[in-house]
Amino acid sequence: MALVKKKEFLILNEVTITEGSGTFLIEGGKSKKDKSIQIFYYKPKTFNSNSKVLIVIPGAGRNANAYRDTWIDEAEKQGILILSPEYQEKDYPFENYHLCGLISDLNLDRSLEFVKNSNMVKIDESKLSFKVNPKQDEWIFKDFDRIFDLVKKATKSTQNKYDLFGHSAGGQILHRLALFGQSTKVNQIISTNSGFYTLPNFDSQLPFGLKNTRIKSQDLKLAFEKRLIILVGELDNQHEVRGTLLRSETADKQGLHRLERAQYFYKQAKAFANLHQFNFNWEIEIVPEVGHDYRKMSKAASHIIYSQN
Repeated sequence: MALVKKKEFLILNEVTITEGSGTFLIEGGKSKKDKSIQIFYYKPKTFNSNSKVLIVIPGAGRNANAYRDTWIDEAEKQGILILSPEYQEKDYPFENYHLCGLISDLNLDRSLEFVKNSNMVKIDESKLSFKVNPKQDEWIFKDFDRIFDLVKKATKSTQNKYDLFGHSAGGQILHRLALFGQSTKVNQIISTNSGFYTLPNFDSQLPFGLKNTRIKSQDLKLAFEKRLIILVGELDNQHEVRGTLLRSETADKQGLHRLERAQYFYKQAKAFANLHQFNFNWEIEIVPEVGHDYRKMSKAASHIIYSQN
């Protein structure tokens, strides 16, 4: 195996997990095998083969180590193994990370404008162009099952499923996983404080809807059967200045801030499921007195998915 010049001189695809905090390096997925993904983990003292596994997807800052650290206390309390993948922006730009590789050849730089003295970025959709990528093996979702399988083997875990938590850009990835990731070993998906959504409708094209994708109405039956929890902070509203907020004609139809957009997404999904008489296992939770804060949202998510313990 080739030695990769990275922190701690990690060896590519050598997965060794010891007690406490650590990291390992795996190759990228299909079409990205020349890239690498660094995984930050925390293995609690009480870890055993029956311990649950949580994969934590960072926001746009790609600060996987900080996201991992936020979950350490809960990992020790519950005996959970925490894994947080770090996707370098130079290797995984907006279309590969936020939009999961669902599109390619995105001309984002030519169509966006940063609004001075704000956290907003405006996109002129008339100037936006891209190609829909139908190759499912190139979507980012495949990485999460692969990470889980590698760790399961390395730790001799008996778990067959894992949980997912993502905040902001990570939340965007996870609600799209629920829509597009038809083959997955995921148990619970917690998508928090997403900037905007891909709606389960066929009126708008990607990244705002499913028009011109291979997804059909019947595919959404499987999506709605997943346990997806949309988690949003009560204060992630018009007064919140943290995180980048995309504004465009179509995005603004979902609402003018993250709280409105989360509620709109959930309402639209539930209406679609009811119309087609699909079972609907999605939920929405509003976290009181919290804004765009991944640490506080992590604590709220932990209470929801692990309180039964």
